[in-house]
Amino acid sequence: MPAALERRLRAAGLDVRIENAGVSGDTASGGLDRLDWAVGEGVDGVIVALGANDMLRGIDPERTQQALDGIIRQLKAKRIDVLLVGMLASPSLGRDYVEKFNKIYPMLAERYDVPLYPFLLEGVAQNRQLNLADGIHPNRAGVEVIAKALEPAVARFVEQISRKAQ
Repeated sequence: MPAALERRLRAAGLDVRIENAGVSGDTASGGLDRLDWAVGEGVDGVIVALGANDMLRGIDPERTQQALDGIIRQLKAKRIDVLLVGMLASPSLGRDYVEKFNKIYPMLAERYDVPLYPFLLEGVAQNRQLNLADGIHPNRAGVEVIAKALEPAVARFVEQISRKAQ
């Protein structure tokens, strides 16, 4: 997805380079554990899109929140801008879990005053034509839908970073 998003942003005239620091199957805690080596020097902004695997594994939302909080806090301490990309819990996990999980992203965005893209899989989740056979991971067409939907938010994020640099 990062490559599709970078391609779209460049086509729109933005001079950006998006590096994928994600690890397939990674949790928010895993992202926190590898943050120091995954985000090197000279990074202007980070799109934090972790937590889906936490939800799929039924990890305690408090643990996910603590890990995401740690990631954002460390990035902000390094003066790196953050765009937080949210996830929504599957209703099959029960009302209590869904309520706790779905509050994580808006709460952190407000706490740290970072922009929030509410749901990474908007328009793709539960659409068989846009997902692999597992019904969870987007296929190539699904990735393009996500990249197209994310593009305006990321373009605003890039512009925010550019304004600060001036």
